[in-house]
Amino acid sequence: MTQREVTDQDNLTWTCVQAYAGLEDKAAEKATELTETEEGTVTVVCTPSGGAQTVRLQLPSNWLEKTSDEELIQQISQARE
Repeated sequence: MTQREVTDQDNLTWTCVQAYAGLEDKAAEKATELTETEEGTVTVVCTPSGGAQTVRLQLPSNWLEKTSDEELIQQISQARE
């Protein structure tokens, strides 16, 4: 399962992973197909290291490669508001 870790201005480390990424092979592919929107976004779940609440984000399907740490932190911040 591929994940990303980012640390925000409050010094919270967030671990972000695409929903259903822990499934194996064909099940993971099918889950990704079913959860990808028409706009090409997928659900990403970010879990904090501290007492903050987990957030769900809608990010481009290529978020692992194309979304910068700063953009990811900004999306998390907006989701927490």
